Amino acid sequence: MSSPFESRELSEDYLHRVYAGVLGKLIGVYIGRPYEGWTHQRVLEELGHVRYYINDHFNEPLVITDDDVSGTFQFVRALEEHGVSENITSKQIGQTWLNNVIEHRTIFWWSGRGISTEHTAFLNLKNGIPAPLSGSIDVNGKTVAEQIGAQIFIDGWALVSPGNPKLAAKFAKAAGSVSHDGESVYAAQLWAAMEAEAFYTKDVDRLLDIGLSLIPQDSLIAHVIGHVRQWVKEDNNWLKTRQRIEDKYGYEKFHGICHVVPNHAVMIMTILYAAHDFDEAMHIINTCGWDTDCNSGNVGCLVAIINGMSSFDGRDWRGPIADRALISSADGGYSINNAARIALGIANLGRQLKGLEPIEAPKRGAQYHFTLPGSVQGFQVHRVDDDQGTASVSQGLDEHGEPALAIKLDQLGSDVPIEVSTETFTPQEIKIMRTYDLMASPLIYPGQTIHFKISSSSNSSGDALVAVRLQVYTNSEKLRAVDASELLLSPGKTASLELLIPDDMESQPIHRVGLAIRSNPATKFNGTIWLERLYWQGAPTMTIRRPESRPCDFWYRSWVNGADSLNRKLDRSLYISQAKGEGIILYGTRDWDNYRVVIPKFTVILGAPSGVAIRAQGLNRYYSLVFVKGGRLAIVKALDSERITLVSADLQWSLDDDYHITIEAQGDTITASVGDISLTATDSQYKDGALGLIATDGSISTDEIRVEAL
Repeated sequence: MSSPFESRELSEDYLHRVYAGVLGKLIGVYIGRPYEGWTHQRVLEELGHVRYYINDHFNEPLVITDDDVSGTFQFVRALEEHGVSENITSKQIGQTWLNNVIEHRTIFWWSGRGISTEHTAFLNLKNGIPAPLSGSIDVNGKTVAEQIGAQIFIDGWALVSPGNPKLAAKFAKAAGSVSHDGESVYAAQLWAAMEAEAFYTKDVDRLLDIGLSLIPQDSLIAHVIGHVRQWVKEDNNWLKTRQRIEDKYGYEKFHGICHVVPNHAVMIMTILYAAHDFDEAMHIINTCGWDTDCNSGNVGCLVAIINGMSSFDGRDWRGPIADRALISSADGGYSINNAARIALGIANLGRQLKGLEPIEAPKRGAQYHFTLPGSVQGFQVHRVDDDQGTASVSQGLDEHGEPALAIKLDQLGSDVPIEVSTETFTPQEIKIMRTYDLMASPLIYPGQTIHFKISSSSNSSGDALVAVRLQVYTNSEKLRAVDASELLLSPGKTASLELLIPDDMESQPIHRVGLAIRSNPATKFNGTIWLERLYWQGAPTMTIRRPESRPCDFWYRSWVNGADSLNRKLDRSLYISQAKGEGIILYGTRDWDNYRVVIPKFTVILGAPSGVAIRAQGLNRYYSLVFVKGGRLAIVKALDSERITLVSADLQWSLDDDYHITIEAQGDTITASVGDISLTATDSQYKDGALGLIATDGSISTDEIRVEAL
């Protein structure tokens, strides 16, 4: 067996192992989230042994926003922001925090300075204390610095370091030190190293030995692991070992809300007992109690990497989540997500770190391609009544041997269609989700054309009528179906469907996209319809304004709010206020590349610089046209903490006056105008991104925004 510290070639199943790891993380978090913080004794008394999802016991949705998911898959994207390099620094990862974390709203448990370690570190970063000082014991004290957070966010860093535990530990230290220090960072380094090495070995003792070789041998984490290994050998009973852990390393032995040591100990115990049995690993780690979602997520990722996609051959862990993931950050187009999309992005970062070309986007860049084993990418069946027949979705190979989504239908009704669709915006359940907000923009918009390629199996019977379906929010916060014209699909036939999304939805966000399917009234349909791909391209063409009738909560939720206040009740559609510094609200996704923004009436009420952003990639990365104090107009590039003036001109503008603004980006050229004043700048860093409105030390307002694809 080769040394873990030598260069290794990527295994052929690298992408599939990454996908397994992402699924393991999601499954683990979603099992443990509803009763996070419970003791083992309370778990047994109220829930019994936990062997499956128990969200229904709490009357909660299964797929929810959670810091463990959001932080894990957002922070590794620092490699995209700062360059794919083995030498990324804590300082750079801290800048990614500031670009993607919205204070009091996204990713973290915002419980206050000195209580939440992440909140404490964020305030340090915001106040100019760079990482790694932002997370250090010297700045924050030992108790705050040694809570669990460094460990819970490191899976992404391990997934980009397959077979390179030393690199994974290096990444984990850089990332963990943004917010933590001491034993917390050692735990993160060790777990990341084990996950990286797990791509090449299933030997748990070898994984532990490698992890231990990368942290101080006199650390408490190393001593804890030594004890747990010995107890497992002596006990041969995880319940007995868990009690030993509680007796020696239980919560009462440490200060703080959620110390890393007790939780790390039960994680080590779990993999020693059940590293090769995903079902049993989930049972043990979740029945142990304490920080169940964090512990279960890390264990789920590691065990899934070790065993690959076979991890999920037992219980139906995948069906209920259907690949779905919610990631709350300032990148609104990454919020409504799925495991396949996340895995492909992470695997490409791993390939680039190896000096390899990224994997070509499947099926000519289709957003939904169903090429990973078992992946349904969020597609689920929605039905109105039993008379519609039965339906199910799964991934498989169509009659041409191509991966696709199999929509299996039996006794399909002819009156009311069955809907098979995937979420493209915030679900209605957001209103009952606890603790963590979801910041998101829709994935699709008016003016974009969505394309489907479908076929009917040759052994199907009868004809089906198939239409593209959108589910759009209404002013009463319910959903209404918008269907395109139906197409007759006969057995053995292939067809393409497309829909140019109309701009007649009162700017309301589109919640789901998919297919509406019913039988041709003359012939009952039974069989399988294959969805090969679904895709769209480019920026939209649409008008954005507040719906005339109220309430319109989901319209406001389609803006990623990075300002102090986004007012809902005044005369104009949007009033943005920022008490101190810069505030920005964002709308759109990274699919938006070449487009123009036109605002007929833009008003600076107080403060400056204020204006409109384009190609925004977070809170601190964008181009903008801004009104500057002293009578200037400028095109400015935001690059983390810097605001770089690319070009400017004199303009004696005034508070409370309305200005007609235009800004567009095409290729490397940014052009903007206010009245007769035009500016042009050239820059190549940001190729795509959302639009934004900026207020600094004051407020702005506007009533209508026109977006035009170029």
